[in-house]
Amino acid sequence: MSIIKVHSYESLGTYDGPGLRLVVFLQGCPFRCLYCANPDTISFEGGTPTDHNEILQKALSEKPFFGKRGGITFSGGEPTAQAEALVPLFRSLKDNGIHICIDSNGGIWNSNVETLLSLADLVLLDIKEFNPERHKSLTGCDNSRTLRTAAWLEEHNKPFWLRYVLVPGYSDFEEDIRALCAHFKDYRMIQKLEILPYHTLGSHKYESLGKEYALKDVPLNTPEQLERTKSIFEEYFDCVSLN
Repeated sequence: MSIIKVHSYESLGTYDGPGLRLVVFLQGCPFRCLYCANPDTISFEGGTPTDHNEILQKALSEKPFFGKRGGITFSGGEPTAQAEALVPLFRSLKDNGIHICIDSNGGIWNSNVETLLSLADLVLLDIKEFNPERHKSLTGCDNSRTLRTAAWLEEHNKPFWLRYVLVPGYSDFEEDIRALCAHFKDYRMIQKLEILPYHTLGSHKYESLGKEYALKDVPLNTPEQLERTKSIFEEYFDCVSLN
């Protein structure tokens, strides 16, 4: 059986995919997003080594609550960092009729990731910023691999949601948002475009880790800013959601 590094679970989650979901937060991520709400999942050290059958049984125990739309979502951290270990679990979940969703930054690619995405029913693809330099300032990595992952999803008819966190002064530039929209406007497989307001709910975790929260002086979005951004996205897409 494959061993997966699990950080934590959330039962009956409503924010990470359709319906009610079991959310499995995995350990380890190659990105270093300045606003990360789960900084304790970034390190590849730590997490609880978990047999894949344990996760399967947990999903099966909650399956009665999933209904027609719910299922299991793998978040993190970055799930594709553990793609090889997850592939057998995904196959078992599919054999048991459980809807699988991956919340990913799209920044890792190898044959195991390709297999993993092929097995998933839905991908929540986080686009941190469209401008590559601003993306690197925000995450420590460029966005070329993420954009290629989006192209692969489109080419292979894999449904996905685009998620965009609106961070004042970091990802709220109109020219970048319009460039992103122009790039993706003809994609057929985008089922939803989610605008995620910037929040500081995870900022206290940095103190517990002995780290400084880099965006402590960044203000929250104003309602006007959120509505303005939503109106820009709606010029290009008819599936925009403001969470």
